[in-house]
Parts: sequence; C-alpha cells; structure tokens
Amino acid sequence: MTETQTAETPMTPIEQHHYDTIMERIGLNRLAAEEAAAQGEAAPDPGEQPAPAVTVPDPTAIREAVTEQAVLGALLEEVKAAYAAARTEAEYLLTQQYKATGSTKVDVTLPDGTKVGSISRTPGETAAKVIDEDAFRAWVRDTYPTEHVVKAVPMRIVAEVQPGFTSKLLAEMTAAGRAQYADPTTGEVHDVPGVAIAPARAATTRITYGRKSKGQPLTGRELIAEAWQAQGLAARYLPALAPSPVQPAAE
Repeated sequence: MTETQTAETPMTPIEQHHYDTIMERIGLNRLAAEEAAAQGEAAPDPGEQPAPAVTVPDPTAIREAVTEQAVLGALLEEVKAAYAAARTEAEYLLTQQYKATGSTKVDVTLPDGTKVGSISRTPGETAAKVIDEDAFRAWVRDTYPTEHVVKAVPMRIVAEVQPGFTSKLLAEMTAAGRAQYADPTTGEVHDVPGVAIAPARAATTRITYGRKSKGQPLTGRELIAEAWQAQGLAARYLPALAPSPVQPAAE
C-alpha cells in the first residue's frame, strides 16, 4: 500500500446490518418492477402501503343499530310535537296570569305534590321598526338630506336612506320606547313617520329544574324520570307513547 492509498474503514455490525437491509429492499423492488413490466403493469410504489382489509359488520348488529335509530327518531318526533303544544299552552296561561296578577313564576310539581322545579315567564321585547319605507325615506330626504342617497343600478334609479343612519335612528328610538328622534345638534325632537314601536321578541318561558339537597337526593330531572312509570306520567302527558294497560286474565 502506497502513501497515496488510504485504507477503507470497516463498517460496524450495525452499519453492516442497515446496508444489507437496504440492498435487500432495492433488490426486491427491482424484481417487483421487472415482474410488473413483464405483465404490462405499472411498477408498484415502494412507499405505498396495502389497504387494510375491511371486515363485513355482523348483519344482526347492523339491523339492531338502524332499528334503534328509526325507533328513537319516531319517538323524538312525537315528544317534540307534544312539547311544542304544551309550551304554547303554558306560555298562554302564564301570560294571562301575569296580566291579572303580575306573577311571573310558578312551581312545577308532580301529581303526588313533589316539587321538581319552577317555570318563569320571560317578558317579550319591543323595538323600533320601519313600517312605511316611503314615508320614512321622504322624512329623511327633507330633514337629513345628506343621509338620503340616490343610486343608479342596472335599468333603474333607486333612492334610499343610508343603512348606518337607519340603524342609528332605530336603535335610539328603541331605547326611548317611542317613534321620536332627538337631534343631538339642534335639540329638536322629531316625530319620525313610517316607524313604529312593535314587538320584536315574544314572551317565553324558562324551566329551572330542582337541584339535589340534603332533604332531596335527586334532581328535578331525576324525580321526573323516576315518576315516569311510577306515577303514570306517560299516560297523562304522552298517551301516544304510554304502554297499554294490562288486562286481567279471563277466569
């Protein structure tokens, strides 16, 4: 060995193992590519993983799952319809009570007298609304001409009030509770035509279920669930879903 020659450093056992593994994989990929070429197919991608096998679900499990969904869906529709009717009736009666007595809250009790919560009447809200667009726009044109614009759109000319100005007026009239606008610059109070204070949100009800306490270890919801069969709540409030009464056996 001359001075210009350098001896190769032998690979460690780990390096040798990696080298052998890589060479083996290269050889296998070459063989797969040659076989695919011989059969007229595209060579497989070395990095492509085979798709996992899909196991066919148990037909009984499928049938049970779809039946459960269908049954619960039908029951849910029945419950939703019954709840909507009950809520409408309760809101009407609570509104009548509020008008007569001013009371807004009623305890909710089971047929045996057990309190499970309360229901409160939430009052509705009113807001200023433009009910006559032409009258409102004419007033703005004559009183605040800079807030009245004329726009050219395809085939026609449109006159309108600046949206931001309309929102500002309606917000201030809603806060005042009347269709009047006090000009902050001049102090003049304008009766605004084409605007009215109208209902914006109807009165509604809010249910508050009872919580657990030292004297009552169950919540209001749990008490209702317990009484569903024990006190015949199904037959009373959801007769369509109540089980048929058991007929005594013929003697």
